[in-house]
Amino acid sequence: MSPVKSKIPKGDRPFLDRLLDEVRYRLTTVEEIDIAGKSIPRYVGEFWTSQQRQALSLHEISYRACFKPQLPRFFIEHLSNEGDTVYDPFSGRGTTALEAGLLNRNIIANDANPLSTPLCKPRFFPPVLADLMERLDQIPIRENAEADIDLSMVYHPRTESEIVSLKEYFDERRGRSEEDHLDRWIQMVATNRLAGHSKGFFSFSPLPPHQAVSAASQRKITLKAQQEPEHRDTRVIIFKKSKTLLSGVSPVDRQNLQQTGTQARFLTCDARETKAISSGTVQLTVTSPPFLDAVDYVEENWLRCWFNNLDPAEAAKAIPISRSLDEWSAVMFGVFRELYRVTKPRGFVAFEVGEARNKEIKLDEHVVPLGVKAGFSCVAIIKNQNFSNFTATKQKHEDSGFTQDVIVIFRK
Repeated sequence: MSPVKSKIPKGDRPFLDRLLDEVRYRLTTVEEIDIAGKSIPRYVGEFWTSQQRQALSLHEISYRACFKPQLPRFFIEHLSNEGDTVYDPFSGRGTTALEAGLLNRNIIANDANPLSTPLCKPRFFPPVLADLMERLDQIPIRENAEADIDLSMVYHPRTESEIVSLKEYFDERRGRSEEDHLDRWIQMVATNRLAGHSKGFFSFSPLPPHQAVSAASQRKITLKAQQEPEHRDTRVIIFKKSKTLLSGVSPVDRQNLQQTGTQARFLTCDARETKAISSGTVQLTVTSPPFLDAVDYVEENWLRCWFNNLDPAEAAKAIPISRSLDEWSAVMFGVFRELYRVTKPRGFVAFEVGEARNKEIKLDEHVVPLGVKAGFSCVAIIKNQNFSNFTATKQKHEDSGFTQDVIVIFRK
């Protein structure tokens, strides 16, 4: 099928030419679909790699439901210039923010989950490994230190003492206003290593790779595994993970990240009410919202909340889980209204959605009317599919359950 010619006004052509020319170059199919009485071009192709580990190593911080770094980079490169402001209202681990920083854009990252900022901000200030080792050696370890909650189902007693000592150290440094970039980096890596499925984590029993399950569920996992607790050296693990994170960071990357990170804004707000962002200042939003009742971000991050002195109950109030499509749509409409306010005239929103509930719900077809109702025009729907690992027919691709990303592009 031949590409559909863009109907976008000529005044928008510079940015849209960058995007649509690249899309058409990598195009597999294109079709006009009708959504709420509007004809929208939907492009299908392989627009970026599906291999997350081909991106910068600094992204390798586990977080539930995060998208691959190649996705935001694709839109940042084509729909913004250096110095423009790039925003993510559902920042998560900070994938969009980090890519924007690497590309010399101004950054606004927001997430109602208070864990987002301590997992994102420290990576804008990558440490020197020698300095990191020296700081780790300076942190005192209090023998036989015990947590104020039951962690016996997760850690060896010595490991627990080390984790509690780390937590006490961060609390003291923060209380004396002495916390610096090295402290925040160590706390970020330690938060990321609290629980996982291999010996590269502090926990002695297998846990999901993205975050801990609830405390009650973990007790059941530990009992079923019948494992003998073993000590995990937290300093060694923190250093090794840091070395991996920093392995691909070039001097230019460091310079760009530190420069953009100094000016970056990290918010913890409801995405429907971001009063700290001035109207008409954002050139591009790239985001992926929480999907239908898919993740309980707080319940599954109880360990991370404890370690960072965050109240899970308070955090839960700011992260509503939509149980129905109507609830989800109502929340997203509020988000789109706020995005329309903060977006510059002729600015863009790249809104990544997927298929919910075993592909029964195509969220892009529900998102388009919400954005249009808020005042945006829908430019296109882009469906990224990775065909690289397949050689058979398109039908076989569809039957194989390959990873795909569906992004709705709006402009103001």
